[in-house]
Amino acid sequence: MKDTPLVDDIFVRTLGQGARKVLALHCTIAHSGAWAGLSAALGGEATFTAPDMPSHGRTSDWDGHGDFFDQVTQLSAAHLTEPMDVIGHSFGGMLALRLAVEFPDLVRSAVLIEPVFFAIAVQDAPELVRQHDDEAKPVSNALAAGDMEQAARLFNRMWGAQDGPRWPDLPKRTRAGMIRGIHVVPAVDDALFHDQKGLLIPGVLDRVNLPFLILSGSETHPVMPAIGEGLARRLPNAKTGVVSGAGHMVPITHPDQTVAEIRKFWGGLS
Repeated sequence: MKDTPLVDDIFVRTLGQGARKVLALHCTIAHSGAWAGLSAALGGEATFTAPDMPSHGRTSDWDGHGDFFDQVTQLSAAHLTEPMDVIGHSFGGMLALRLAVEFPDLVRSAVLIEPVFFAIAVQDAPELVRQHDDEAKPVSNALAAGDMEQAARLFNRMWGAQDGPRWPDLPKRTRAGMIRGIHVVPAVDDALFHDQKGLLIPGVLDRVNLPFLILSGSETHPVMPAIGEGLARRLPNAKTGVVSGAGHMVPITHPDQTVAEIRKFWGGLS
């Protein structure tokens, strides 16, 4: 493993030494080290380039100015120096989708693990979005009140504690990292829930012909499979898969099963 600080205070972790070049984009309130298990499970088949988003890991904090989604998309795109396979988890899956739309010549394939494109479910399964919103209300209230520790704890309970340690059992450093990054969540709400970036405008997704694999956990929130299946219907070359026993944190808690799905997908590429 090699850790490389880059310009603009963006920290990038390199995992593995395999021939397949992969850009790996982590989820909100995690960091690039979240890909260690998946990289190890691949057993030397791939080299992961894994940046830390602003306000995450060893990258400097986002200053709150500008559009966070736009900025992180640009920072991620800077690592597409050659055609690569892209893997993204949760909000990282949204980044991977946007890179595929905006830089199709540099993305060979995309694996989207539980992408949080709620705007799809707003169209396809609004009742599941309402259920999600009701369950997420305590997080929203804590963010609105400026209680970042409470917001991070509740966000982790909703998305991470399904199949991982609960808040009191997490190391202090891990909790601090989650508290540090939680402020970016409302910054991308309009893009995730209301399609602020126009990805669902006719003629956008249906022209992206590169191969996609969209994975969900079998035990995740019910809105997530609806998003995955709806996104697959809107893409011309997409497959879906389910990782048995996993919640939202699929690549972290179930790396071996996730790699089995990815290997099968990669093996079918021309």
